[in-house]
Amino acid sequence: MDRELNSNGVSLLDALSRISAIINTLQELDVLLERIMDIAVETVGAERGFVLLYDDSGMRTVQTARNMSDQNIQDLTGISTSVVRQVLQTGETILSYDAQSDERFYDTQSIVVNQIQSVACVPLKIKERPIGVLYLDSINHRKGFVEAVLPFLTTFANQAAIGIENAQLYQKLREENRQLRKEAQRSSGLADIIGQSPKMKQVFDIINSVLDSDATVVIQGESGTGKELVARAIHHQGLRRDKPFVALFCGSLPESLLESELFGHKKGSFTGASCDKKGLFETADSGTFFLDEIGDISTKLQTQLLRVLQEGEIKRVGENHVRKVDVRIIAATNKNLLEKIKDGTFREDLYYRLNVINVFLPPLRERPEDILLLGQHFLMKFAAKCKKNIHGFAAAALDLLPRYPWPGNVRELENTIERAVVLAKGALIGPDDLRLAESNGHWHLPSGMTLEKLARHLVEQTLQETGGNVTHAAARLGVSRRWIQYKQKQWQYARN
Repeated sequence: MDRELNSNGVSLLDALSRISAIINTLQELDVLLERIMDIAVETVGAERGFVLLYDDSGMRTVQTARNMSDQNIQDLTGISTSVVRQVLQTGETILSYDAQSDERFYDTQSIVVNQIQSVACVPLKIKERPIGVLYLDSINHRKGFVEAVLPFLTTFANQAAIGIENAQLYQKLREENRQLRKEAQRSSGLADIIGQSPKMKQVFDIINSVLDSDATVVIQGESGTGKELVARAIHHQGLRRDKPFVALFCGSLPESLLESELFGHKKGSFTGASCDKKGLFETADSGTFFLDEIGDISTKLQTQLLRVLQEGEIKRVGENHVRKVDVRIIAATNKNLLEKIKDGTFREDLYYRLNVINVFLPPLRERPEDILLLGQHFLMKFAAKCKKNIHGFAAAALDLLPRYPWPGNVRELENTIERAVVLAKGALIGPDDLRLAESNGHWHLPSGMTLEKLARHLVEQTLQETGGNVTHAAARLGVSRRWIQYKQKQWQYARN
């Protein structure tokens, strides 16, 4: 077969090689069938064709067709009751070079009416179980419909059937996985939080236990671990789900501005206060207020926050009037608050008021079993967003992902996968698409370096590589611009 050519000079062996390659890369059934149809029509030199498959109910339906109008496809009954039905019943290929003179088709009106000169119909079978047929015909060109092409058609159909079954199974498994994920999300109430590791299951258990209470929660974890996602999940699945959810990153604002943001101000209370302003506590009244990086607020604001927790009272800047608010507070920090209590920068009484329920979000490096699950989740999300036919990771990428330390945690992983989807050229994400710095499987990190020093080292090095562009550095590191700006201020204060 390797020396045989069709009427167009196409090697039959090349055609088989192409379908083998397609089976190994395409998992979307519709795309796979289109490619199968293209190769079959081109190789045999057919003018028309279609693939017919059994559905779950046992009905036969045309899945894809070539050079046939919608009306032609709907009018296949004549062919289906003769050529196609015979192939499905016998499991044998039908091939005719001169269908008009072939005695097998004397009673087949569609052959005569449509002036079909040559026809080929091949069963698609999995272990002798018929799953459909591949049909080809031609009105003008007949050179490819010869006996010599029979071995090719049989082998081609067998390979195509395997590819079709694999794609159908993939489609079924993907749908089952989607349904299972929906059910898991429905039962846990944490639609955007992905994880199956023991540490994340502990997190889910704690979160679910606080949904029906108004207890104050402190979420601890490194930057990028998803603290705000947890806060939003607690709110949207809790008693206050129909009320406001307000979030504020405390580490990015100076004390005077942060006080105004939190509690509001009276017109004329300071330069620029041109009107009365309602603070975020009032905005969040009856709902939930998420205070991110609570460990960065000043001791003065800590005192005011303690009053909110104890009495449910606030005063706008420049006012003596006390206002009542009913707010559930969820706080988050990437710092050790007990250490800050020891050095006098965080109030002990506030700590115990806040820390009724403590949720610790583990860094991604401590739950490696979740990395591929998260990676696949982000891949499907961004492939759909970018409308790209990418359905998985190459083996080398699957090996690389769990070995990378992910200093930027889930946020870095998400940004990495989004970038890979945008840059990828094939159907699989390869290690080069991930663009993770690796050498011989070992990550070169300075010895004796703390995590904080490592973060500073990576930020400063990346900023140098990007010419000081914070936006580009943030994208490369998988963090936000404000996080880099906040860390720069923190390191500046540490030097002073």
